[in-house]
Amino acid sequence: MSETIEKTEEEWREQLTPEQYEIMRNHGTEPAFTGKYVDAKDDGAYRCAACGAELFSSDTKFDSGTGWPSFTEPGVAENITTRIDPSLGMVRTEVLCARCGSHLGHVFDDGPGPTGKRFCINSCALDLEPAEEA
Repeated sequence: MSETIEKTEEEWREQLTPEQYEIMRNHGTEPAFTGKYVDAKDDGAYRCAACGAELFSSDTKFDSGTGWPSFTEPGVAENITTRIDPSLGMVRTEVLCARCGSHLGHVFDDGPGPTGKRFCINSCALDLEPAEEA
């Protein structure tokens, strides 16, 4: 993993769109079935929209039917970190970018094999780098 990125909230506000800031810095969630990568089938690497760290590969993306891009595992495991999220009256596992600390989404234990995981990630937290550029 690259060096950790630290910025002030003002710097993040200047860099990110209002929607990205709400989701990535305030731990929000985009509405189901609205994100640009929900139905994406393009090959490539999904990177953090805030810092560019490689997070997921299109090879592990699957249609979970939940309304958010879903992956069975990280593309670069050390670029992902998790923590317990007790918000909204439930306990979930939050997924964050290890490089910049941005909220990406949540991971659940109801995904397909071989990992059994479903990394449910907000589209606006991702940038797809097409395979020919990756």
